Amino acid sequence: MAVELKTIQHLCELSKLNYDEAGLEKVMGEMGDIIDLMDTIKTFDLTYDDTKDNNSISLSEVREDVPQPSFPTEKLLSNAENRDNCYVVPKVVE
Repeated sequence: MAVELKTIQHLCELSKLNYDEAGLEKVMGEMGDIIDLMDTIKTFDLTYDDTKDNNSISLSEVREDVPQPSFPTEKLLSNAENRDNCYVVPKVVE
């Protein structure tokens, strides 16, 4: 697919790129090649088939989900600073 010179000049202007005539011709050819390559995707069957997901994992290989005791809430919150019924955490983003 051929890309028009006007389109390339507009894209270069948006991208703040400066090319001479030879550079614009080269970019125009490369852009055409990229578009042609992307057009080949249309030849692939991209229909989703949910039967092909994780067929190698059988439910017999998955471990049993057994509940276990949790940490005591008091111990987890012992180092947390409580202010006005809210927990204050260290600032990580400035």
